[in-house]
Amino acid sequence: MDSNDVRQQWEARSGEYSPEYYAYYGPNDTSDALRRIFEQFLEPSVPILELGCSSGRHLSHLAAHGFENLAGIEVNADAFDVMEETYPDLAAEGEFYLDAIEEVVTDFEDDRFGAVFSVETLQHLHPDAEWVFAELSRITDDLLVTVENEGDADRAGSTDRDVNYVNDDFPLYYRDWNAIFTDRGFVEVDATEGKRDTIRTFRTNQ
Repeated sequence: MDSNDVRQQWEARSGEYSPEYYAYYGPNDTSDALRRIFEQFLEPSVPILELGCSSGRHLSHLAAHGFENLAGIEVNADAFDVMEETYPDLAAEGEFYLDAIEEVVTDFEDDRFGAVFSVETLQHLHPDAEWVFAELSRITDDLLVTVENEGDADRAGSTDRDVNYVNDDFPLYYRDWNAIFTDRGFVEVDATEGKRDTIRTFRTNQ
């Protein structure tokens, strides 16, 4: 499986882990954890970008708590139809990009966003596209938050310690997010381990 295969899987995703799936469950504990992080470090007007925003459940939660300048990148076109139905104000007021992350991030100017975050999205980025991490560092002015699976819980039966195929379907790549972003000039200011994901908060080294 190469990077194009991975993108095509998410572009056509339906059923479990699809935009409809996430809209059905709505904002969750992760949404609230992100809100608390952003309230601690950011003003409500600071631009925030979500990578792999799907139908917008996390961004809608931020909007409901006063954040005004929200953007998202999503490869699955169905996500925006679901967003218009489920979170119409967000769909109307946010800035959204229908494309793969790799195709969008290079177009942003340096320090474009006060905060960039990912929830179980960067973990699916193919190794061929790891150059994106440097681009994320370039476009982030202050805060970068990763909410990704780093543990061993889902590795049962995997023959490769660095990748697992979820439900024998799409790949999940295990990475050291602390090393990835501290090597690119960020300082990790908090890390919280959950049942499945670790939330890491990084700030630019200013």
